[in-house]
Amino acid sequence: MKHIPSIDIARGLVMIIMALDHTRDLLHISSTTQNPTDLATTTPILFFTRWITHLCAPSFVFLSGTSAWLSMQNRKEGNGSSRFLLSRGIWLIVLEFTLINFALWFDIHFRMLIFQVIAAIGFGLIILSFLNKVSPKIIGIAGLMIMFGHDLLSNIMLPLSPALRFIVSLFLSPGLFQPTPNFTFLVAYPILPWLGIMLTGYAAGRLFQRPAEARKKMLVRIGLAALGLFVVLRFTNVYGDPSHWSVQKNSVFTFLSFINVTKYPPSLLYCLLMLGLLFLFLSFLEGRDSSFLRMLSVYGKTPLFYYLLHWYLLRSIFFIVMFAQGFHAADLEFGALKFGRPAASSGLSLPYVYLVWITVVVLLFPLCRWYGNYKITHRENKWLRYL
Repeated sequence: MKHIPSIDIARGLVMIIMALDHTRDLLHISSTTQNPTDLATTTPILFFTRWITHLCAPSFVFLSGTSAWLSMQNRKEGNGSSRFLLSRGIWLIVLEFTLINFALWFDIHFRMLIFQVIAAIGFGLIILSFLNKVSPKIIGIAGLMIMFGHDLLSNIMLPLSPALRFIVSLFLSPGLFQPTPNFTFLVAYPILPWLGIMLTGYAAGRLFQRPAEARKKMLVRIGLAALGLFVVLRFTNVYGDPSHWSVQKNSVFTFLSFINVTKYPPSLLYCLLMLGLLFLFLSFLEGRDSSFLRMLSVYGKTPLFYYLLHWYLLRSIFFIVMFAQGFHAADLEFGALKFGRPAASSGLSLPYVYLVWITVVVLLFPLCRWYGNYKITHRENKWLRYL
């Protein structure tokens, strides 16, 4: 698959930001007791530490759709196929429920499984693998219809039947299920809302066939249009997000309320805001080159490799911190919705969370650079395309 520099750089940036959220989840002293976007208890710095990471999932899913389109174009030259998208989608789902879930919960008994972004991308790729003969325009329209319309389904009554409730939740809205006392399944990324983002990203792949200057102008227009529509809809408080904004104790918190959009599932306003920012960033990157941007692209060219390694590196740091704080293995609590944090106060303050995050990103750079170069020099190893 041909690499587009701006896509690699943008993906690299969101991968780096993503690690901040996971570091905060595992290590911040209040992550198990405080919602960072709860305006009644949060601080501006804690709010933005969480809010900025909202860029990651929609950008990653959108760019996965774009990359799928580029892969399908290469197929015409003999370099890709819908079969690859199908097999990669299945592979991502397998990874989600094995290596990734184990890194997240660190429970050898797998008493907890969570359906999140990697599985959502996997299902999206499987669906796209069957749409290779459908016009990108039609796919894009379908994606936009899902993004603009799925909020209408937010108040749908879930069926009483556990099996039907699970199916509806899997496709439409987050849900927590406990089929047995020793097994819990959490749907965090329902398929349909995230599929809308991926289908739109697939259709947007055509933009990257345009000359750089024309592409830059189009990206700016789309980005500004998305952000403008976000402001209008958000101001009216009528449609697009189940959580309305309101005047708060001061102007700063009122602004936080205005941009505090819903991720689970991704509301229309969430999509407009985050994807609007992504489009503007992609336009900014067109024609630019620097050592910093090239560094970002290293992560962007090896996203799944980075994703897997950052979880296990964070887990290693987690154990070091817990034991350094005087806890023992018996104090760690694993299981449903438990990361292993002891019941007693544990973890790091926010400045140290940032320090750990930066350390993780820096340590992963040489590994990602090595793996990126290895993939280039060993193209005969087809399995490398799956990591």
